[in-house]
Amino acid sequence: MRRTVRSYVLRQGRVTAAQERALAELMPVYGIAFKEELLQPAAVFGREAPLLLEIGSGMGETTAQIARERPDADFIAVEVHSPGIGSLLKLIEKDQLKNVRVIRHDALEVLEKMIPDGGLAGIHLFFPDPWPKKRHHKRRLLQAPFLALLASRMKPGASVHVATDWEDYALQMLEALRSEPALVNTAPDFASAGSRPQTKFEGRGRTLGHRIWDLVFRKVSPPC
Repeated sequence: MRRTVRSYVLRQGRVTAAQERALAELMPVYGIAFKEELLQPAAVFGREAPLLLEIGSGMGETTAQIARERPDADFIAVEVHSPGIGSLLKLIEKDQLKNVRVIRHDALEVLEKMIPDGGLAGIHLFFPDPWPKKRHHKRRLLQAPFLALLASRMKPGASVHVATDWEDYALQMLEALRSEPALVNTAPDFASAGSRPQTKFEGRGRTLGHRIWDLVFRKVSPPC
């Protein structure tokens, strides 16, 4: 899959002293270095368990909460922004989460190079950058080629759960997901948030009256 434009910009957000410490001291413990070779989850986590991918884990509070609630599953959080990575690492240490690892790299390249076909039991993509200006829509992550890649890395029966507070992006996501033949909608159109924790970003949006759109699509088994 050839990359023409990136779906993110590395912004120079302020990194606190605690986040700097976490990046320096905890990334070697809980981080996975990007490599152009397939990941061996059992070697990373020391067990066989369902593997879920968090794309764009933000400040990490949602990833950490889901991991606490799902001790039966293992989670890989992929993020590029230093403050968020530092924040998540702090939560992993504080809660002694043994089922979370972090990759500091572009999610598309992680999926292409490190995740085997059919290796994921689930994918979470909560509030990706909406790139609201029309001339920037080409930067939006959830488009047909990326969804085809996602679907190839999912086990039959695995789900991809997406959420956004931008209506036009939600409609574009719905169309793109419906167009991916390996995926089927679990709802007539938009889904309920279900057990998904509310992110801080989402909470601020709801306070301002923003509507939230969730989409949950499941991978179907290939025909015999």
